[in-house]
Amino acid sequence: MKEFFDNLSSEMSELTTKRYSTSFSLGISLLHKDLHKPIYSIYGFVRFADEIVDSFHGFDKEKLLIDFKAQTYLAISDKISLNPILNSFQWAVNTFNIPLDLIETFLRSMEMDLEKQAYDKAGYDEYILGSAEVVGLMCLCVFVEGDEEKYKELKPAAMKLGSAFQKINFLRDLSTDYQELGRTYFPGLSMHEFDAQIKSTIEEDIEIDFKAGFEGIKNLPKKARLGVYLAYCYYFKLFKKIKATPIEKILKERIRIPNTKKIRILMSSYLKNRFNRI
Repeated sequence: MKEFFDNLSSEMSELTTKRYSTSFSLGISLLHKDLHKPIYSIYGFVRFADEIVDSFHGFDKEKLLIDFKAQTYLAISDKISLNPILNSFQWAVNTFNIPLDLIETFLRSMEMDLEKQAYDKAGYDEYILGSAEVVGLMCLCVFVEGDEEKYKELKPAAMKLGSAFQKINFLRDLSTDYQELGRTYFPGLSMHEFDAQIKSTIEEDIEIDFKAGFEGIKNLPKKARLGVYLAYCYYFKLFKKIKATPIEKILKERIRIPNTKKIRILMSSYLKNRFNRI
């Protein structure tokens, strides 16, 4: 029965999320249960595409990505795929009317990772749009459950929040991206010139995005608010830690939030939401 395969596909997306990201898994767990399946489906799709360009060294990444992209659109059109991750994703796309242009923009950012090692301002903005902002919009399609007016209202904030998260990822992974993948995302940034002033300028930009994104969280549907707020709190804590970390350390290692602190962030987020203190 296809229902059995569809359920298996959803379970694969959930497993993928939990294996790759404890932080996102915690955030999804605090969404209303109706939202778990589609958000896991989106994460699984995004994760697999990202793995192609980041991890499959020694293989023809361009060929793999082209094939993945073709399979994605075929799955959406046919409403089925033998790839469980894509079968799960097509269900979410077709159920929540996720626009194909968001998917195309995301996949374009993955293609950019195959081509570019350094970015100018235009390339940087394009990459963030595709790798983060449109992913936030895919999730927003799920959160508003077909309410087009609510989607239009929250769209700018959702994009800013995704942008803030991605820029923090760039700072957190600065050393790994450069040393292992040869990438520098911040426009015009030479690793040899990275100093306190440049770091401060990047952090000011992130704070602007954070502020705009937070305003949107307060207006999210109740089903989605707590889970997204937890993600915001986690990234804000990570951002504060990065701000307090010397440049020398950022250039040598990946900054992390220990699991024990993640649990404390979860409890604090839950209580603030419970008593309307967001």
